[in-house]
Amino acid sequence: MNTVGSDGSNLAQGFKPRHVTMLSIAGIIGAGLFVGSGHAIAAAGPATIISYFVAGTLVVLVMRMLGEMAVAHPDTGSFSTYADQAIGRWAGYTIGWLYWWFWVLVIPIEALAAGHVLNAWFPQVDSWIFALASIILLAGTNLFSVAKYGEFEFWFAILKVVAILGFIGLGFAALLGWLPNREVSGLSTLVDEYGGFAPKGWSAVIGAFITVMFSFIGTEAVTIAASESSDPSRNIAKATRSVIWRISTFYILSIFVIISIVPWNDPQLAVVGSYQRALEIMNIPNAAFMVDFVVLVAVASCMNSSIYIASRMMYSLAKRGDAPALLKNTSKVGVPRAAVFGSTLIGAAIAILNYFAPAGVFEFLLASSGAIALLVYMVIAISQLRMRRRLERENTELKFRMWLFPYLTWLVIIFIAAALSVMMYTPEHRAEVSATLGLAIIISFLGIITTRGHAQAVGARSLG
Repeated sequence: MNTVGSDGSNLAQGFKPRHVTMLSIAGIIGAGLFVGSGHAIAAAGPATIISYFVAGTLVVLVMRMLGEMAVAHPDTGSFSTYADQAIGRWAGYTIGWLYWWFWVLVIPIEALAAGHVLNAWFPQVDSWIFALASIILLAGTNLFSVAKYGEFEFWFAILKVVAILGFIGLGFAALLGWLPNREVSGLSTLVDEYGGFAPKGWSAVIGAFITVMFSFIGTEAVTIAASESSDPSRNIAKATRSVIWRISTFYILSIFVIISIVPWNDPQLAVVGSYQRALEIMNIPNAAFMVDFVVLVAVASCMNSSIYIASRMMYSLAKRGDAPALLKNTSKVGVPRAAVFGSTLIGAAIAILNYFAPAGVFEFLLASSGAIALLVYMVIAISQLRMRRRLERENTELKFRMWLFPYLTWLVIIFIAAALSVMMYTPEHRAEVSATLGLAIIISFLGIITTRGHAQAVGARSLG
């Protein structure tokens, strides 16, 4: 394993191929799939699967674009670094800090979910105490070597994979009538009953899209993790290729099972979550406990990954001079501990804020991250469009290429722009898009000022 350099600001290359593989398969699957999918289905009906299919297709195309750039130039800053190189320093600054902010907000979201589960098991302890304790505990795992973190996530991811595959297997067994004394409505819930396939119209399907995107974001983070492995280009290419079957299996198939078993207007769907409600309808014993256990594992894993991703993005920004220099320092085992501490402290503060601040403050903070996934994907597409031409001019051999370039790249850019426009005119998502775009404008302004400051400093040094 390669360790830090003499300047004490280099990351270790401690991820093994199996770590990267499992991180790419299930590392970021959290409460968004196990619990949040119930809200999406309740909002749009069975047609929610269209939202998942469209979002999944978008992610596959974006990952292919990102994979092309990352295989050519692996970097822990990933798309933020590529935006810096392809669009301009202000763009790398903006998308880097926006992405960091998103994952800092995911820390308290997943911690609150963990606190809720643990409080249900141990009601004598307040859920906010559990939430804070979980953040502190998982921050500790991020302070070990990256190999130790990879090992934690490896086993977390395996548990999630086993749980999802087991759920899909049970669901299909129930739909085929193989489970004794467990009758379910079956495919009739999709088209014939409860108002048909799209009972709330196609506008609701579009509205569910942003909820669905929240559970998909993080797929691109494998390019950040792979840069800390011994063979980043090979691992990135392998992880990127796995995205298609991963999304098809874990998202599309599991959602198909749910909407085939659970009526979309079931009042418990958005309350207990889609997985638990499906198991209850199948009369699976101890469904609530099983799902709570899996959700606890999933949110712990996602929180662990959130701290890792946020710290690495902050580290990358510091390495490029876009964050305080202290944050690029690494420990003897190659961990950017200052970046881990900084990201964790802010995440913990937001978790506490949820309990003690006036109502609405936490919701406003969440709204500011509502459309960050789409902005990140837009920047990846624009960066790839410009980076490909630059790499071709430099006669760089591309071992991993985007399909049908530049047509699919342009299609992704146009689709994301259209999606953001539709959301801006949709009352229930207008606040999220407005808050995210407002935050992006503020950060972009700071990025332009920072870029000019760096340019002036370089000019002054050259004159001197």
